[in-house]
Amino acid sequence: MIEIARRGVCLVLSAPSGAGKTAIADALLASEPQLERSISVTTRARRPAEIDGMHYHFLTEDGFQRALHDNALLEWARVLQGTHAYGTPRAPVERALAAGRDVVFDIDWQGHTQLREKLPADVVSVFVLPPNLMTLRSRLVARAGDRGDEIDRRMRVARDEIRHWVEFDHVVVNENLHFAAEAVRAVLHGARLSAARLTGLPGFVEQLALP
Repeated sequence: MIEIARRGVCLVLSAPSGAGKTAIADALLASEPQLERSISVTTRARRPAEIDGMHYHFLTEDGFQRALHDNALLEWARVLQGTHAYGTPRAPVERALAAGRDVVFDIDWQGHTQLREKLPADVVSVFVLPPNLMTLRSRLVARAGDRGDEIDRRMRVARDEIRHWVEFDHVVVNENLHFAAEAVRAVLHGARLSAARLTGLPGFVEQLALP
């Protein structure tokens, strides 16, 4: 199979909690050898089953502040009333893109905005929608086991997040995980074939044109 050198793709998946973006990312990672997951940094404590560098890169607050000062993060945010910080390290993403490997991001709409500002030519984004709000609620109940008031809060957040679908390149409705994953796979494969991304294309075409 002929392979033309290319720059990698930042595939951003965003969705309200429970819509299935993580499951879609997992399905793609299991079948796309050129795709890797972006591993975030965080200031929260490591849980017993977590491995540094595999689940997260765990940083102290001072280390996180140094990363911000050095412009070493592509996007970041604080959660839980500002207690813990999360972010995407720049260096491994840029290494992957330069090597022709693709990186999938499971981030919210705010992270997508920051990432597109930093790497505007490399981001291809997909917003994942549930088929309806009843299904979304059922998934949240089944997954989290939270009380009714917490589910209601998550649903309010979900409605706010859904309003940001217009900021994304593509939208996929996740009624069936297999079909949703295949739709996102088509987006990824199309992005890989963008002429602007095929860095080896001029040389390939030149040798085709030789007498």
